[in-house]
Amino acid sequence: MIGSLRGKIISKKPDHLLIEAYGVGYQVQVPLNILSRLPHEGQEAFLYIYTHVREDAIQLFGFHAEDEKKIFTTLLGITGVGPKLALSVLSGLSLEEFLTALETEDVAMLCRIPGLGKKTAQRLILELREKLPTVSGSKDKVFDDALSALINLGYKKNIAQEFLEPVYKQGHTDIETLIREVLKLMSEKKHG
Repeated sequence: MIGSLRGKIISKKPDHLLIEAYGVGYQVQVPLNILSRLPHEGQEAFLYIYTHVREDAIQLFGFHAEDEKKIFTTLLGITGVGPKLALSVLSGLSLEEFLTALETEDVAMLCRIPGLGKKTAQRLILELREKLPTVSGSKDKVFDDALSALINLGYKKNIAQEFLEPVYKQGHTDIETLIREVLKLMSEKKHG
C-alpha cells in the first residue's frame, strides 16, 4: 500500500499527473483544486496517497494534506460513493465549502457538484455531519478529545458541543474534568 509519494512531476493533465520517484512513474489522480496548487512540471512534489485496489485496476489518488485524504476515504465509506464521485466532491468545492455545506445542510450547494444528485447529497449530510470536523474549527486537542468522548457516550455532536463550549471556557484543562462538568450541566438542565 502506498501512503505517500515524493518525486518529480513529469506531466500534469486535467484528470491526473505523472510523478517519477526512483525511476518509476506513478499516475496519480488528484482533485482539480490540488492540481492547480502543485509545482510546475520538472519540479518536485509531495502527496499523501490513497491506493484504491479493484479486480481490474490499482489507482492512486493524491492529496496535499492528510485532512483531504481523510475526507476522501470517509466519502468512500458512503453507499453509492466511489472514487470518481469522491474526487468530484473534492474538485467541485473547497474543503471549507464542503464542510460548511454539511454543517448547514445545504443540499443545493452539494448538488452543484457534477454527478451528485439530491438523494446522494442528503445521504452525505446525514452520514458525514457527525464524522467530519466542523468549519468553525477546534479549540485544541483537549476540547476535541472531550467532544469525541461525549459522542462515543452516545450524545449528538451538536448537543455535546453546545454543553462543552461553556464548560471549556471556564478554563478546565483535563478531559476528565471537562466531561464530568458537561455531564453535570446536562443533568441540571434535564432536571431543572
